[in-house]
Amino acid sequence: MLPVLGLLVVTVGLVVYLVLVNAACACTARPPTPGPIPPSPVVGVVVRIDSPSLGVVNDFDLLMPNGQTVTLEMGVLENAQQFSPSHLATHEATGVPVRAYYLRQGGKPFVYRLEDAVPSPAPS
Repeated sequence: MLPVLGLLVVTVGLVVYLVLVNAACACTARPPTPGPIPPSPVVGVVVRIDSPSLGVVNDFDLLMPNGQTVTLEMGVLENAQQFSPSHLATHEATGVPVRAYYLRQGGKPFVYRLEDAVPSPAPS
C-alpha cells in the first residue's frame, strides 16, 4: 500500500509542477508588439487564429520578421480555391510564412488574398 501511496504523491507533485511551469511560461511570454501595420502585402508566421468553426476565420495574427505582430481581419478571399481560410491552421502548425494582401476598411485591415510566402519547388 505504501509504494502505491508514494507513487500517487509523486504523480500529483509532478502534475502540480507542470501546471506551475506552464503558468510561469504564459506569464513571461512576450506580448505582441503594437505598432502601425506596414503596407500591403505583409509576410509573417501565423501565431494565432480566431476560428469559431471549421472553414470560418474571423481574424489571425502574423508575427513578422521584425518582431511585430499584426492582427488581420478575414475578408472575402479572391483566391479561396487556392488558399482556403482553414489552410491557415497548417501554416500555424508548421511555421511556414504566409503573404497576406489587405485593404483597410473602417481603419481595420481586411485580408482579400493569402499566399504561401515560400515558393514551391519547381516540378522535375
